[in-house]
Amino acid sequence: MRLKINTTDRVGMVLDVLQVFAPLGIDIQAMEVEPGAIYVRFPEGDLYPRIHARILALAGVHTIEEISSLPQEQRRRELQAIVEAVGEGLVAIDAQGRITLLNAAAESILKLKANKVLGKKIGRVLRPDVPMLATLKTGLSYDNQEIVINNGPVQARYVTSGRPLLDHEGRVYGVVASLKDPGQIRALVHSVTRAPEITFADIIYRSKSMEDLVGLCKQVSNSDATILLYGESGTGKELFARAIHAASPRRDGAFVPINCGALPDALLESELFGYEDGAFTGSRRGGRMGLFEFGHGGTVFLDEIAEVPTHLQPKLLRALQAGSIRRVGGNEEIQVDVRIIAATNKNLGQLVRERKFREDLYYRLNVIPLTIPPLRQRREDIDILVEHLLARGRAGIAPEAMSVLSRHQWPGNVRELENVLERALTIAGSKPIQREHLLLDDVVMAPSGGGTLKEQVAELERKLVADALSNYRSTRRAGAALGLSHTSVLNKVRRYHLETFLAERKD
Repeated sequence: MRLKINTTDRVGMVLDVLQVFAPLGIDIQAMEVEPGAIYVRFPEGDLYPRIHARILALAGVHTIEEISSLPQEQRRRELQAIVEAVGEGLVAIDAQGRITLLNAAAESILKLKANKVLGKKIGRVLRPDVPMLATLKTGLSYDNQEIVINNGPVQARYVTSGRPLLDHEGRVYGVVASLKDPGQIRALVHSVTRAPEITFADIIYRSKSMEDLVGLCKQVSNSDATILLYGESGTGKELFARAIHAASPRRDGAFVPINCGALPDALLESELFGYEDGAFTGSRRGGRMGLFEFGHGGTVFLDEIAEVPTHLQPKLLRALQAGSIRRVGGNEEIQVDVRIIAATNKNLGQLVRERKFREDLYYRLNVIPLTIPPLRQRREDIDILVEHLLARGRAGIAPEAMSVLSRHQWPGNVRELENVLERALTIAGSKPIQREHLLLDDVVMAPSGGGTLKEQVAELERKLVADALSNYRSTRRAGAALGLSHTSVLNKVRRYHLETFLAERKD
């Protein structure tokens, strides 16, 4: 039974109430006092009428009422409800390192039951070097430390932050820590950074070859088989990869793209597979998960797969074969569930024959090979692409300019077409795009300005180099596309005053 005794606030009131219970041999199980009120919990029994009468007879007692909970019990229930409502795991220990709190989320992450571990030393339940014990000694907080537990029945990986519990004199009497499952972190980052979804409806085409390719992509989207996309630069390999992901059962997971040719070898390995604490100079404290871990449950898109260095290829092969990776500087195998879509503009079969690419990795990647045709092989798509791209700027195009675009060879494919139209829109302003706004010529179209053969050849060379720089965004890659050395491209840039094309694109 629980009573609330409303009283005058006077000295000796609590003692008077206790002296009512003591002579009757009634055990007071709990008692709380606040100004104007005394709360008592005791076993129910036949003596309650006598207790009630004697308490009411005390000087300064106004009323007595039965209540369902003492304030402390109510606060405890409210706190427990809050603790269980928190999405993160919560663990608390006392000054001796004994577990005093383990909510349902923490039970799930650690795969433990609170009723079996409450009161036990946390160092024995988890491991002796958990950061909570260091905080208990030093009083220092910690943030976002990744912990791996391999202690008998406890097999867990989580990210934790901890804070000391301090008394009124600043002494540590316990520690409380939050636990996050790596999956929670991935989901949070994915929800914040998720790019707008791209579907097959966003792929613009009219040609039969593209219709057949899109149909095949839709068919293979429902499987988890590895896909290898072949296609020249600018054909839209990532666009297809995103559309395949959006049509797959993994659509709610992350789509993680990485350009294997854009990162140095050492950085590529840590980006793909992550690293452990102290793995190398400059590494982040606590380590970091790699893109394979981040993509768990989703799709990893490996663009320019041919650029993966040979010493990393066995590690990538293991990720494909066994579904496990090992962080840089780590010994533990981490299971990952990802679908791989790779892409290249090179002939991997030829690279295998030249021993520049592992044959076993090639066959693992080449499960479903799909080739995206270049724009020059599907010219019937050019007009609908132009219409679609110009619709964004609500601009028109003259028939002569459209004819120019239809005859161009498009070495940079759809990306080049986008760049050319963007440039033309800027020059044309609010007027329809004319031929002179395109700044585009190739061998099929001789320059229209007249002049000697030498002058026309020079003008054509200038435009080809400018186009290559605009499309490839790199003097080295532009040179490779044109069959020129890096030095030759730089000489032509100076000769034709094309320095503006190098702004923020030097390599």
